[in-house]
Amino acid sequence: MPRLLLLAFLLLAACDAPHEPAITYDPTPPASVDPFLDTLQARTFDWFWETTDHERGLTPDRWPTRAFSSVAAIGFGLTAYGVGAERGYVSRAEAAERTLNTLRFLWEAPQGTGQVGMTGYKGFFYHFLDYDTGTRYRNTELSTIDTALLLGGALFAREYFDGDDPAEVAIRAYADSLYQRVEWDWFQVHSPLITMAWRPEIGFGRAEYQGYNEAMLLYILALGSPTFPIEPDAWDAFTSTYEWADFYDYEHVNFSPLFGHQYSHVWIDFRGIQDAYMRDRGIDYFENSRRATLSQKAYARDNPMNWEGYGGDFWGLTASDGPLNAELEYRGETRRFHTYWARGASSRHINDDGTLVPTAAGGSIPFAPDETIAALKAMRARYGDVLFTEYGFKDAFNPSFGLTGAAPQKGEVREGIGWVDEDYLGIDQGPILLMAENYRSGLIWEVMRDNPYLVRGLKRAGFSGGWLDAAPMPEVAPLFTARQPDPEAALADARLVVVLGSSTAEGVGPQRAENTWVNRYRAYLQQRDPSVEVLNLARGGYTTYHLLPTGTPTPEDRPRVDTLRNITAALRRHPEAIIVNLPSNDRAAGYTVEEQLRNFDAMVAAAEAAGVPLWITTTQPRNLDDAGRRDQRALRDSILTRYAPRVIDFWTGIALPDGRLDPTHDSGDHLHLNDEAHRLLFERVRDAGVIPLPSR
Repeated sequence: MPRLLLLAFLLLAACDAPHEPAITYDPTPPASVDPFLDTLQARTFDWFWETTDHERGLTPDRWPTRAFSSVAAIGFGLTAYGVGAERGYVSRAEAAERTLNTLRFLWEAPQGTGQVGMTGYKGFFYHFLDYDTGTRYRNTELSTIDTALLLGGALFAREYFDGDDPAEVAIRAYADSLYQRVEWDWFQVHSPLITMAWRPEIGFGRAEYQGYNEAMLLYILALGSPTFPIEPDAWDAFTSTYEWADFYDYEHVNFSPLFGHQYSHVWIDFRGIQDAYMRDRGIDYFENSRRATLSQKAYARDNPMNWEGYGGDFWGLTASDGPLNAELEYRGETRRFHTYWARGASSRHINDDGTLVPTAAGGSIPFAPDETIAALKAMRARYGDVLFTEYGFKDAFNPSFGLTGAAPQKGEVREGIGWVDEDYLGIDQGPILLMAENYRSGLIWEVMRDNPYLVRGLKRAGFSGGWLDAAPMPEVAPLFTARQPDPEAALADARLVVVLGSSTAEGVGPQRAENTWVNRYRAYLQQRDPSVEVLNLARGGYTTYHLLPTGTPTPEDRPRVDTLRNITAALRRHPEAIIVNLPSNDRAAGYTVEEQLRNFDAMVAAAEAAGVPLWITTTQPRNLDDAGRRDQRALRDSILTRYAPRVIDFWTGIALPDGRLDPTHDSGDHLHLNDEAHRLLFERVRDAGVIPLPSR
């Protein structure tokens, strides 16, 4: 949006739908005077306020582990600031300043087709953002649902900050601009359904949002847009995939993790309003979430898997952290435990490894206040400040894991308690704080009823009844007509180098994204010739099998070919050269030197048939056992002789004489390479002369 258009819009009054008073809500016990909820909300708000970057509003995905910012967590944070102002945790002016800083940053952050240095594209945002740059974290996806959750917060801010103060006027303008520039219909790729993800390297993903899940908010916001909306047949397609079934004597539309029954309800008051599907069933989505919540409590009471600590007031499964990815002995049986996993229980499937998640109950407070608040109080009473700390509840705990005798990947095991996470997650903190507020005051629901985009989206989806009937269809003037260029245009005239591989090429290890060898190489090439682009298709954990030509059969105990990131996908882009960087995953998985060379041969043959030079980097050092390091050296030597002269040495100067990783090049995890090591790798790729460049 041109700056002058935004400036002009700052001077216009926001377009509001008529206000409808809140539905009377009579919680029991009296919600306004519950000391536990006072403490829970205050501590959880502090997490957002104190861990988020004030100048840019980059809310962490998790804390205290410092990984990256989550745009969905930013959306929950934007909503939290208004709650904090209402409850007196911060002043309205302080909340407005933080909100304005966040929205201004999001508006001004770069959008485009570039693989690096971009925050989003076509109005959507990348799932995770780098803290230092505020741009795309590694090769994370452009995410439709996370953009919707972010915009839920932005649109709440649009309605909540309704004053004449210049900061509040600007908040409304930025929120309008951020929402209206999103090209929602661009993500309708395969059908009327909305596709989940896009990456500049590989294009659209295959998965679409089918019902029922958290994507109700996504579809309703996409339907409400006055600029680039989707059509109502998308909602019909979404609801046509619902699964209505009984689970523990509760008939409802099933979805296993409780977050799918909670997220959209943070911003939309579904009480008393129905679409065609729910009119046929005789309930509304609020009642559906109540049944889903109570079915999970009933499941925990039954406890069919005999997990420790289930039953009574201890229940609740949703996506969360967990202790370890491993099969372990538990009470005489082999059980599979997980780290982050979409835990849940419904008629569709059960994902349960004994990990209980406070936000499962906390995000459902309005649906079943007696049961959920009792659960949260019981968790605090039993586990005390091990689980309930300065920022409220840590993300998850597992009473059963302590009985396995295993050490967790993260978090800690306490005697008599079990495993407790070390982190708080933004997308789990948000529903606790905000749904508690909806239960106590209805603040977010009441404020969002004034949002014209939300009202428009609900009506176009066919909702009617309750508070919605009093709101006429809003007429909102579009701010945009022009679209961003499609990605194909950006690469049409580029001289292309494609990189295939795993975590080293993907960029794992360096502290700063610009220091990875691929990004250094891209910057170098573009300095010499601006028409050059490096397309990075690498993905952590990949092996030679993932990169084989499309159609190559693989043994049952070996990975399948990834047709979006393999040699065939690279050749389809008509590159001037391809670089394959596979450090050590094959050997770590137990694959022989001979089969790795056979797979490399297949890639080389495919490239030669297409007339494209293929460069192969040697293996990299890894702290394997003696046999593993012996094989790594043997593969290194075979690559150097077999594929010369198109070989790049990624071993010398990085490995110790025994084949272990030199500690001076260790990123800190004893596996990946640090910034300085990536500098060495870049220099070797640069000096190899992979493609001809103009003379200096």
